[in-house]
Amino acid sequence: MSTILIAIIVLAVLAAVFGALLGFASVKFHVEGNPIVDQVNDLLPQTQCGQCGYPGCKPYAEAIADGDKINKCPPGGESTIQALADLLGVEPEPLDAEHGAEKDVPLVAVIREDECIGCTKCIQACPVDAILGSAKQMHTVIADECTGCDLCVEPCPVDCIDMVPVTTDKSNWYWQAPTSGVELIATDRRSVPAEGHA
Repeated sequence: MSTILIAIIVLAVLAAVFGALLGFASVKFHVEGNPIVDQVNDLLPQTQCGQCGYPGCKPYAEAIADGDKINKCPPGGESTIQALADLLGVEPEPLDAEHGAEKDVPLVAVIREDECIGCTKCIQACPVDAILGSAKQMHTVIADECTGCDLCVEPCPVDCIDMVPVTTDKSNWYWQAPTSGVELIATDRRSVPAEGHA
């Protein structure tokens, strides 16, 4: 047999052995996440704004699971505090004013593009990458991605970013489905198999 063929066979065997070893190790040493953290994180608004004092919603969810207060999220407001209290079985507390106030209407950042100098400070501050642009070029906000966290306003050296209310139109209007348990149409039923059917 040629040397190249032997080398290929040896490498294939080594790859199979190491692959099997890695597969076994990933099953054997699998780390379970905290399900409470995931449930709390699902209730948070995912603005990643940092107003709670943590760098994002997931770290705040971990802190709540470890016993931190549930009233530090202004974007989530009272409804999120109530949902977290129900999940964790604690008394809801009013929103902590130290972290900000709940906004009555959702806001979105708008860059006055003719005044933008392209410094990229707003891009660096945006936690959800909702600002598009490059150095020394005009920037703009992707409105559908903007969470209204307000973190891009302060670093702007020319103050060309405004927070404006989101206008409701056909593209972003959302009808809240009834939660009374009433089935309005057949598709409202939960997918529970009938008795005698698989």
